[in-house]
Order: sequence, then structure tokens, then C-alpha cells
Amino acid sequence: MRNFRELDIWKDSIALVKEIYILVDKLPDTEKFGLKSQISRCVVSIPANIAEGSAKDSQKDFIRFLQISLGSAFELETHLIICNELSFISEEEELIIKINTLQKRIKALINYSKKQY
Repeated sequence: MRNFRELDIWKDSIALVKEIYILVDKLPDTEKFGLKSQISRCVVSIPANIAEGSAKDSQKDFIRFLQISLGSAFELETHLIICNELSFISEEEELIIKINTLQKRIKALINYSKKQY
């Protein structure tokens, strides 16, 4: 069993959750059950799946949860692009850079973990 709290990608994804929650508060109330809900769920899914995967005994299972986490990061990026296109937000560029960096780091951990089994 791995200690997810020691993983930098987990720590960084927790920091991202905080930033995204601040951003979500700026979205229109009409998006309460739309984009606000979707964005909140997918950003929380990133660290949650890293943590859940860390509890798995096999590398294969750990990798599968990292892949789910990576998918959530891409979903989050898409939602921010949509928010920008709808003129709900304008400060998404800096967040997208952070998300892209996190995506690359998760993918690197997936690749490294694949070599371990």
C-alpha cells in the first residue's frame, strides 16, 4: 500500500481543488446543476482517484485509478474551456497551464508504474 499523502501529484491536485472551488463560486447561479456541479465533481475526482488507487495491492489497479484521475483532469480542462467560450470566466489560461502540467505528471507516473510490473 502506498501513502498517497506523500505523492506530489496528490498534493498538487488538492491545491487545484481549492483554486477551482474559488472559480466555481464565480459562475452564474443558473449553472448550479450544470457546469458548477460537473466541474466540482471532476476536480475532486483527481486526488480522490489517486488516493483510492494508492490503496490497491496491484500496480495494474493503481495504474487504472491513475488513468481515471487523468481522465478527470482532461474533463476539467474541457469544462474550463467551455466556461471561457460562454464568457463565464476569463482567467482560465493560468489554471489550464497548471492542469496540463498535472496531466503530464500523472501520465509520467502511469508510465513509470507500468515499468514496475
